[in-house]
Amino acid sequence: MTDSTTPGKRARLVAAAADLLHRQGVQATTIAQVADAATVPTGNVYYYFKTKDDLIRAVIDDRTRQVRAMLDSLRARRSPAARLTALANQWTEMRELVARYGCPFGTLVTELDRRDDGLDVEAAQPIGIILDWAETQFRDMGRTDARELAVAFFAGIQGAALLANALRDPAVMAGQVRHLTRWIATLS
Repeated sequence: MTDSTTPGKRARLVAAAADLLHRQGVQATTIAQVADAATVPTGNVYYYFKTKDDLIRAVIDDRTRQVRAMLDSLRARRSPAARLTALANQWTEMRELVARYGCPFGTLVTELDRRDDGLDVEAAQPIGIILDWAETQFRDMGRTDARELAVAFFAGIQGAALLANALRDPAVMAGQVRHLTRWIATLS
């Protein structure tokens, strides 16, 4: 075993694929580009991923893991409203990236939704996890309409991401998060 801090080839391939899929889209991203970005010989990609879909599936799994870790990190917040606000602020922090390339979750779901091979459903997992988590937060605030509020909350984030991207304006994302923060405060 080594003490190297360099991620393994598989992890580098997944990270490179996630970045390229977000910036270029599924159709425009090739295995060769992913290999090059990960500094892995192209032939080695097939050791880890037999098909491009296998690589996409690994990206989805990694994004799902990241979402769970992000939501777990919010547990320390003092209240459900503080946790929801902290989640919304995640999109403020990545507003420049969102304005240029869209939401990393939403864009992949939208692109894969045109397919009917199961990846479309898998790609929606991170969004489903966020919705379920937000519903729990609203329920913990005593709201009986928790699911509807969770949908409104995340629709506000995704709508802002779409507009920020379409207009190439990160201020749209930041403004909507401020609006959502005020809205959450009125519900608690």
